[in-house]
Amino acid sequence: MNTNLVAADMGAFLPIGSLDAYIHRVNQVPMLTDEEEQTLAKRLHENGDLEAAKRLVMAHLRFVVRVARGYAGYGLPQADLIQEGNIGLLKAVKRFNPEIGVRLVSFAIHWIKAEMHEYILANWRIVKVATTKAQRKLFFNLRRATKRLKWFSNTEIDEIATQLNVNPEEVRRMEMRLMSAPDESLEGGSDSGDEGGSTGHFSPAHYLEDNRYNPAHLLENQDSAHKDGYSLRQALSQLNPRDRDIIEQRWLSEEKTTLEILAEKYGVSAERIRQLEKNAMNALRTSLVADSTGL
Repeated sequence: MNTNLVAADMGAFLPIGSLDAYIHRVNQVPMLTDEEEQTLAKRLHENGDLEAAKRLVMAHLRFVVRVARGYAGYGLPQADLIQEGNIGLLKAVKRFNPEIGVRLVSFAIHWIKAEMHEYILANWRIVKVATTKAQRKLFFNLRRATKRLKWFSNTEIDEIATQLNVNPEEVRRMEMRLMSAPDESLEGGSDSGDEGGSTGHFSPAHYLEDNRYNPAHLLENQDSAHKDGYSLRQALSQLNPRDRDIIEQRWLSEEKTTLEILAEKYGVSAERIRQLEKNAMNALRTSLVADSTGL
């Protein structure tokens, strides 16, 4: 049986644009012999031959896929990891010198992994877990070690710190970041499409909702404020001029007027002003309640 024909038939059933279709296609690209690779690399290095660069890249795309599979445990999309690795491959092909005496795959692995590492560190958590070179090395070494889902002992922490030439406290801090709960989606949900998520907890979007700028609520509040203002003006118009002036001076002006000033203005005692204010407030309250209930 012709295995190439079988592979072609399998590819016909894969969805166009899917990751499986991509992997199937790159695995069909023939690998280069040492002589072919050297010839193409010299054409690129000496003459800037873009067709040679294309063949070098295409022949090594399957290798990027294989490297990306090694980082599947970080919970990031394989397609994104492969994409970042391809960027590293392009950089490696551009810088590859056939005179150094090694295969392109040995040279490119460092560039491919470097791009994938940058992507993982930028997207594994909302807040970056590693910024310095030492922290990055510590992150990827500890990430492999903590797959057993168990905290390190003090002896193990000291051994790791010695091996990586870092402070034991750095190891402890990085371990806490790695073992902490993953970031939670603001909208929640799950891969299966359940709106509430598979954990049964409310997503942050539910309890962080801000209704202050909801158009419906704003319009409702605006209408309510307009109605309340109109009702208050109507209630005030029913008071006699003296009582209305006392209420306005005591409660509706920017600076609250004292009882003593109003007492002097109307030639009565402060206690009498207080009584008038109380009676006017009761009258206002009765009028507003009657207006709201339609009585």
